[in-house]
Amino acid sequence: MEIRRTSRPYLWVFLMLLGLWLGSVLAKGASNQTTSQTWQHQQQQQQQQQRYQSQLLNESQSVPEELEILETTSAIVSSPHETHLTRTSVIFGLTKVANESSVSQKCHAQLRQVQRGILGKQPWAMKVLDASGTKPSGFVYGQNYWLGSREACRGVQRPVGITLSKNFDRVMHYGIITQKAPFDMDYRVLYLRHSSPWQVEIKLMSEQIIHIGLCLPSACSSEEVKSLAQDYVAGGTFAENEIFDIRPEVVYMKDLQLKEQFFERASFRLLVACVLATGVLMLCAQQLTATKKLESSTEEPEPGLAPAESELWRGLNSLLQLERLQKFIPCWDVPANWAKIFAVRENSPNEIPLMNGLRSVCAIWIMVFHVVWFMYFTVHNKTVLISYAEQAFFQYVSSAPLLVDVFFTISGFLQTFNFLRNSQQLETVRRNSLSENVKLFGKLLFHRYLRLGPLYLVVMATVDLVYAYIGDVSVYHINERFDEMCSKHWWRNLLFIQNLFDHRDMCANWSWSLACEMQFFILANALLFLYVKYPKVVKALVASSFVATIAWSYSIGLSIKFQLSFDAAFATGTEIYTSPFVRVLPYILGAATAWLFLENRVQLEISESKERFCWHLALLVFFACIYSTVKRDLGPLMAITLFVMGRLFFSLSVCWMIARSCSGRGVWWSRLLEAKGFQHVSRLSYAIYLLNPLVIALFYSLTNASTHADPFMLCVVTCGFAVIVYLASILFSLAFELPFSNLSSLLNRRQSRPKSA
Repeated sequence: MEIRRTSRPYLWVFLMLLGLWLGSVLAKGASNQTTSQTWQHQQQQQQQQQRYQSQLLNESQSVPEELEILETTSAIVSSPHETHLTRTSVIFGLTKVANESSVSQKCHAQLRQVQRGILGKQPWAMKVLDASGTKPSGFVYGQNYWLGSREACRGVQRPVGITLSKNFDRVMHYGIITQKAPFDMDYRVLYLRHSSPWQVEIKLMSEQIIHIGLCLPSACSSEEVKSLAQDYVAGGTFAENEIFDIRPEVVYMKDLQLKEQFFERASFRLLVACVLATGVLMLCAQQLTATKKLESSTEEPEPGLAPAESELWRGLNSLLQLERLQKFIPCWDVPANWAKIFAVRENSPNEIPLMNGLRSVCAIWIMVFHVVWFMYFTVHNKTVLISYAEQAFFQYVSSAPLLVDVFFTISGFLQTFNFLRNSQQLETVRRNSLSENVKLFGKLLFHRYLRLGPLYLVVMATVDLVYAYIGDVSVYHINERFDEMCSKHWWRNLLFIQNLFDHRDMCANWSWSLACEMQFFILANALLFLYVKYPKVVKALVASSFVATIAWSYSIGLSIKFQLSFDAAFATGTEIYTSPFVRVLPYILGAATAWLFLENRVQLEISESKERFCWHLALLVFFACIYSTVKRDLGPLMAITLFVMGRLFFSLSVCWMIARSCSGRGVWWSRLLEAKGFQHVSRLSYAIYLLNPLVIALFYSLTNASTHADPFMLCVVTCGFAVIVYLASILFSLAFELPFSNLSSLLNRRQSRPKSA
């Protein structure tokens, strides 16, 4: 019994210890659960507090502008980032150097408010800071576009149009979407010229201009901001100046707003007049066609037109009462001209169908070069782009300017070919006196000008207007201000002599080859007129010209120490690239080929295998000349020799293709160039040649961010430009080229009718 009594206390002790252990475990679990709930509750409170703060920040935007501006500037907001911001952010640096003596009181107050907003991390001010440009990476290879974000600056003025679900918790400040600045802000671009030794200097125009996008109060004028920028860069607080030795110099500033003077330009009035006159003539042609159909129809006409439309037709009918005008109005018939552009027919024996393919392919090929050339002025890795151009694979793009010689060769061949095979005209020239031949020469020149001039002059006026537009609204520094050049030197283009002056002073400088063509046309016609009566003299003159142009090219090349690098080629553009004395070589070769072909001086009868071999050899020479500049670090003598001899053999290969195609010979790849589909593109080649640089420059200039040189993206961009240029060429050709070509043909028929009678 004692044993049983003494064992019970131990049992109770064991049960008590077990109870305490279980109690501690349960208490610990409850404590953990309570801690977890408490942490979740704290997180919810923090998120609610953030939402509450965001709401307070968002509500602060409703403060009237006047109260914000009159707020005392003595309220100082401190931040550990202030020194860093002053040295790295241009927009913050401008707010620091601003004082009431340098800017207006309103501008100063708003800049101070921007400064306090940034230091206090108000959402609208943080958007201002984020929208303004700072130095990105890539400066060494040409990244001079510190543009920030134009769209983000617009977001400071109005809430971003984006809908976000409220079912999700977000860590962001909602004020960055909804909060607006308490005063008007706008985006402007500041341009600095740097002299840093830490950037590759390619010497192609304006690569040393830094573009800095700034989101600024509208109350600050551009002149005030420019003055502040001068004080800021002169103060030595710009960190990038110390690191990269930029040594910046403020050039100017753009507000990206179209100026009122734009609509007062003579080119604007001229274009409006041309469009209105062309529209009226097209309507007249349509009315005349409808009237003729109505007269030939036996059916009763339908009831009258609508009042406004009938008044328009009555006015056109009164204009069409003039009998002389009725003869010329059909030249502007839109359906007929449309059909001419898209007409595809079988090639006749008197044609040289290969020329259609050559023109079409070369026009598109040169357009591809212009896509890359104008991309250079907006690309932020210029050095990489130039390195691509020097690689063997991309020589077909970088050597594309050589293809201009294809057009010169074709023009020289056709000019001589058409003149010498026109036996009636030859007899007329042979019988005419000097004064009569001068009149005939003037007639030929007039018709040449009538066919080429109208579209060219309209495009020139469009160039002036477009460059005035992008000069105002584009974020880029426009180095080639064709609006200024066209206003000063329009008469040079009107006379087709712009290539006789410095290439930097040209209006639409890509039109230099058109000036060369007109000059070669005049020279060739003069020699052909002289050839009819004095053939030996002309042969001697042509041979002398051939030798002279080669000697001239060598002498100029050696005197200026010509090199094949891109910077040297651009610097010597006036002496080498656009000079008619240098570029006449392919024209002479084309004319000589036509003369040999028509005068039967060369009878070439070879076997079919040798014929194919010569065709393939011509193609091999063609591409060998294009790829001959893959090594560009040559001395002046080797460089000018490669330039002259390359163009010589290149033109000879084209001459072979044209002459053998004229004889009905060819191989599989020449048959491709003779395809009927090229007839359509060939008719548009003149408009494509004139318009493609303008279209490409316009679209590049209207982008808000710099481009990146990437071969794959470049292919996509080129395809897009090809479609846009093609559509623009149809429109301009329909309005300003084909009608005048029709008019020239009509005048020729009317003048030749009495003689044939």
